[in-house]
Amino acid sequence: MTASAKRMLVILIVVGATILLATFLIRTNPITQKTPRKQENQPMILDVDPKAGWPIFRGSGDLRGMADTELADSLKRIWRFKTGGPIRSSAVIDDGLVFVGSADGCVYAIELRTGTQLWRFQTGGEVEAPPCVVGGLVFAGSVDGSLYALEAKSGLLKWEYKTEGKIHSSANWFYAKDGLSLRVLFGSYDGKLHCVEGNSGEPLWSYQTDNYINGAAALSDDRAVFGGCDGLIHVIKATNGSRRATINSNSYIAGSAAIRGRRAYVGNYDGTFVCADIRRAKILWRYKDADLPIFSSPAVAKDVVVFGSRDKRIHCLRSND
Repeated sequence: MTASAKRMLVILIVVGATILLATFLIRTNPITQKTPRKQENQPMILDVDPKAGWPIFRGSGDLRGMADTELADSLKRIWRFKTGGPIRSSAVIDDGLVFVGSADGCVYAIELRTGTQLWRFQTGGEVEAPPCVVGGLVFAGSVDGSLYALEAKSGLLKWEYKTEGKIHSSANWFYAKDGLSLRVLFGSYDGKLHCVEGNSGEPLWSYQTDNYINGAAALSDDRAVFGGCDGLIHVIKATNGSRRATINSNSYIAGSAAIRGRRAYVGNYDGTFVCADIRRAKILWRYKDADLPIFSSPAVAKDVVVFGSRDKRIHCLRSND
């Protein structure tokens, strides 16, 4: 073997040894070892209490939008679920399931831990109204004018109640004095707040306004409070639908009012946010920082009120309780 051939053999041996050593280090060193890429169809598991819930729009019957838990400092997506159209409905959570409506006309039940669809129910129109869950039933309104009562675990239709207008607002509920009879309240574009028996869908009463009702009715004690496109804050007796008071906000009210104590908080179309005393039927204060509409529903804590506006800002006010 010539000298040049010997040198070439030595070089090949050194290069081969280097490659083998590098391969060994990459496989065994945890710092350089790469994590296998997660498959797209393999859902991550959300580690949460399956009993944790948010079963109604804004979290509670008074629609204050307050949660007892805290969010992490940074958030990451665990799963995502795609429907056949835009989602304008807020989601609600009950017993480990997420319920949400879609512009594809369906109400969906999704497993909270995995993002897997359990069932879907097809209505006759877009579903923009957030669902409401109580007593094993999901109540969801559609722009087809119907409120649907669905079994939460199966999605089977229990009953359908037809109004004379679109339903954009979420339902709310309370039990009658006997503690057994479920009452469900919801507004419609027929200008009425409807009250039906929750287990049968039988109509109990309706309250007529002078324009569309977009927002949900908030409940406190025996009173239901909601704003309408007639510009009024309506205060009615929840058990029979009789009027207690109307309070003029001077512009359309598209969002839902929130109640804390004897005060109701809501924004209107001309960009004014108001605080009203629902017992004395008077405006306590007004806040206006822009002429753009306020469509959002407020979150109300002990000392502050937070809401969004079409001016692209989040506003935080002292409630002065």
